[in-house]
Amino acid sequence: MTKMVHNIRYYFERRGFYVSSRVADKLGMRAKSVRLFFIYASFFTLGSWFVVYLVLAFWLKLKDLVYTKRTSVFDL
Repeated sequence: MTKMVHNIRYYFERRGFYVSSRVADKLGMRAKSVRLFFIYASFFTLGSWFVVYLVLAFWLKLKDLVYTKRTSVFDL
């Protein structure tokens, strides 16, 4: 049972756009605390924090695409 929970958690950590870990790095916190904040805030506000999470994911992905470091001119 715990192996299955660990696999599910690992899958969502790897595929979850790294929003929680990147926000936690910026704030100097643990990623688990940020995830719990998003979960509890979503329950209390009827899901509006989930929309904020998705907007952050989209924004961070867009930022990564714009600010990628290219090794040469021909990588365009």
